Amino acid sequence: MEIWINPACSKCQSALSLLDAEDARYTVRHYLEDPPTVAELEEVLQRLGLEPWDIARTGEPAATDLGLASWPREAGHRSRWIEALAARPILIQRPIITADDGTAVMARTPESVRSVLP
Repeated sequence: MEIWINPACSKCQSALSLLDAEDARYTVRHYLEDPPTVAELEEVLQRLGLEPWDIARTGEPAATDLGLASWPREAGHRSRWIEALAARPILIQRPIITADDGTAVMARTPESVRSVLP
């Protein structure tokens, strides 16, 4: 399994602590330093069953700079959202865990982290 984190994120640290407590095997991706590609975002969104606007952090200064709050949240604008997330990974909600079995979760609660454990 892989977890996308920002080391400064408290929810990321909590998720890592829980994974460690459960002796889970995982790799860490510092997604700000190693941003996901458009294709990786597409895959993660499919696995999460979400749209790009569902994982966007619209309160970030980068979102304000882009005017993200005014972007339509509809299929015709989906690629624009994904490209923005790939170009500015700070806009991606975290942590995101992708498990080897094909599942993925926004790991923002202990329950969501536990849901991907074998």
